[in-house]
Amino acid sequence: MTTNKLFYLALGLLLSSPILGQDPAEIIQKSEDLMRGASSEASMTIEIVRPKWSREISMRNWSLGTEFALSYVDSPAKEKGSVILKRDKEVWNWIPSIERSIKLPPSMMMQSWMGTDFSNDDLVKQSSLVTDYTHKILGDSLIEGRKCWKIQLTPKEDAAVVWGKIYTWIDQEFFIQMRSELYDEDGFLVNIFQSSDVKEMGGKTLPTRMEMTPVEKEGHKTVLIYNDLKFDVGIDESFFTPQNMKRIR
Repeated sequence: MTTNKLFYLALGLLLSSPILGQDPAEIIQKSEDLMRGASSEASMTIEIVRPKWSREISMRNWSLGTEFALSYVDSPAKEKGSVILKRDKEVWNWIPSIERSIKLPPSMMMQSWMGTDFSNDDLVKQSSLVTDYTHKILGDSLIEGRKCWKIQLTPKEDAAVVWGKIYTWIDQEFFIQMRSELYDEDGFLVNIFQSSDVKEMGGKTLPTRMEMTPVEKEGHKTVLIYNDLKFDVGIDESFFTPQNMKRIR
């Protein structure tokens, strides 16, 4: 084989490489779209695990595009009727025990949601992994037997986000976010997010179990399990209002 043929063969292999052939921002976007769709309705169970106790929360969630999201707590009875709403740039919380709605300031978005290891921001996705970060593919890895892109996310200078860096592993077949490591501004690992139990739901192949583990808190984790998930449901913007938070049953 001539030198020229070897060169073009090597060039062809490089250009066909997943690392060079994929836009990391597009990969992240497809991963985000997988769990969202144009609109969605979900039923889920959240288990909070602590060294000496555990408890469960049952809830429903609705979304419309990237601008609207609403979560309603069905149980336990003490929290039943609690709602968190995202409407464009605003986030509201309805507390039925005092019959009051509260507009959450940006400073509260990274606080724990109802004592879980997920934040308010995790729940309603106010910050965006696509627009608030720059992205770089670092290589390939196997996670749960699935070939994944390992992608580094670095926050943009003007982005209002808490994480100093994120490493995420995205499945190359279905664009599932299989694992993420969340680091603070000083470079210390804070949380590990993992997905599993991949199956068909709502016409898509997606993870039905998600786990958030704080690395500095031994015996602490929060597990989110999707019981049902539907896409392209019949809801519009009028569903996602502070007034409607009080009416949902």
